[in-house]
Amino acid sequence: MFKGKTVFALAMSAFMTFNAASLVSAAAPATLTVDGIKQQMQQDAGTGTHITLLHTNDVHAHAVEESPSMGLAKIAGLADLYRAANPNTLLLDDGDAVHGTSFATLVRGESMIQVMNKMGYAAMEPGNHEFDYGYERLLELAKMANFPVISSNIIQKDTGKAPFEPYIIREVDGVKVGIFGLETPETAYKTNPNNVKNVEFTDPTEAARKMVTELKGKVDVIVALGHIGMDQSTEQTSIDIVKAVPGIDVFIDGHSHTLLTNGQTENGTLIASTGEYGEHLGVVDLWVDKGAVTKKEAYTVDEKAAANVTPNAEVASLIDSIKASQEPILNEVVAQSPVALEGAREKVRAGETNLGDLITDAMRSISGADAAITNGGGIRASIDAGPVTKGEIVTVLPFGNLVISIQVTGKDILAALENGATDYPTPKGAFSHVSGITYKIDPSKPAGSRVHSVTVGGKALDLNKTYNLATNDFMVAGGDEYKMFVGKQQTGTYGTLDEALIEYMQKNGSKSLTSGKRIVEAATPATTPATGTPTPGKPATTPAKPATPAKPPIVADPIKPVPAPPVSGDSDVYVVKSGDTLYSIAKNHGTTWKVLRDLNDLKNPHWIYPGQKLELPAAS
Repeated sequence: MFKGKTVFALAMSAFMTFNAASLVSAAAPATLTVDGIKQQMQQDAGTGTHITLLHTNDVHAHAVEESPSMGLAKIAGLADLYRAANPNTLLLDDGDAVHGTSFATLVRGESMIQVMNKMGYAAMEPGNHEFDYGYERLLELAKMANFPVISSNIIQKDTGKAPFEPYIIREVDGVKVGIFGLETPETAYKTNPNNVKNVEFTDPTEAARKMVTELKGKVDVIVALGHIGMDQSTEQTSIDIVKAVPGIDVFIDGHSHTLLTNGQTENGTLIASTGEYGEHLGVVDLWVDKGAVTKKEAYTVDEKAAANVTPNAEVASLIDSIKASQEPILNEVVAQSPVALEGAREKVRAGETNLGDLITDAMRSISGADAAITNGGGIRASIDAGPVTKGEIVTVLPFGNLVISIQVTGKDILAALENGATDYPTPKGAFSHVSGITYKIDPSKPAGSRVHSVTVGGKALDLNKTYNLATNDFMVAGGDEYKMFVGKQQTGTYGTLDEALIEYMQKNGSKSLTSGKRIVEAATPATTPATGTPTPGKPATTPAKPATPAKPPIVADPIKPVPAPPVSGDSDVYVVKSGDTLYSIAKNHGTTWKVLRDLNDLKNPHWIYPGQKLELPAAS
């Protein structure tokens, strides 16, 4: 999604003048060492005091190095080099940092705040996914941070007050830098709406105008941390804002996962954005002389440029310790499956499997959507018969993709299914796994005309009807050529796919696998169009071909929940057994799960693991 190439070799400088500031395209230093960075800084130097802004956006908890993500220890190592080359360096984050992988979700974001504290961030603007654990949890995370969380357009409805400071002013070598935050109003529906029902997101353009007016007489440089975005689906883009509000020197953008390798200049403002998942570190260099910015430039550093950079040892050690602490949780058994759950690459990319059915059922359940579609390429492993662990589910769904519901027409659904079937029966990552939908594929037809007999909710697909469809954020962005989903109105965001699958399996037990025969290979009936609705008054002009025998569907045996062992009531300490939940333990000991949560200071009551010791309330 939104990938791009990062410039590595030194580029020719091109000069443009905007409000007396020289804006220059730049590239990463040829050698990423302290001396190499200093040499480039001297070569590109403007007049006055030199300030470097390092920035990240849309990291989505990709803390661990896994190509092309550099990992936070490597990014911290890069920050060390830049700070050594120029002590006037600030590290900033533009949001969507604390949610997206099990590294963060297992502890509701706390691990990411711990790592960011160690990295020495100077400020952060919360993104829409900072609200994924709920508004109250975001306030808790902000208190844990050693750096300010700022935003100028978030209001708590019941009090009318702003939960965060709108801006900070940092004095850097005598230069006053004002940094203010902006939140996308799309947060109202790009997290679960229940998470923000007591929160209002005011107009970011008006907030930016107010911030510039207030800061203009107080600072030498104005920087916006705007989790706003600039792609076609964004209602109000960062470009819209800077065109309407002059006076912002640098706008660090996020939300749309846009990669700007050398920034983009609009109305005198340098806009910078690093793409996603920690695949790039953004660098903005500013020179300020007598209260005016004389030069500014932007570039990004990727894993190739940083290949020889040493990760920060303390950050690496912290990440390793957090991963080790999570192993018992990832080893927790969720359920017992009497059958293997099929996720082999050649199977999920070429046909229906019981695991594909299970995942889409979970997506439809958590979102309440009419139907669900996910891409086979996002299913990365099978699960053997027997105990099913949380770690296995994370291995099946490793990308941290979010479940998102969108409004689509029947025509969009048909186009999506056709996109998944273009190469059938040859495996293709875009192959559509579905819930609430059935369809047939005729491989004898040309690509784009293979899908027929489509139903949604047991009724023939209506091309003109609007449906609420659950899918994933990769596909919403047009991934795997699902271009028909780009720009569609989003109706909700419901956490990650692995979270949804775990919740569904724990909640439904033996009902988890009752599907089959959703996708069948069959010749197109002569009198039936792609939607499965007969066309009146048009007799078939050619006889129907004999039906191709359908591939036998995978019969999905039920997943059986792990039986809870008997719990002794005569101990003040209980050792968690496989299959336990906080609710079942509390019930067997005559208390409530909330009492156990508070007594044991559990950050997330859903995540307990076998062998964990829980203190029980004293008998009355």
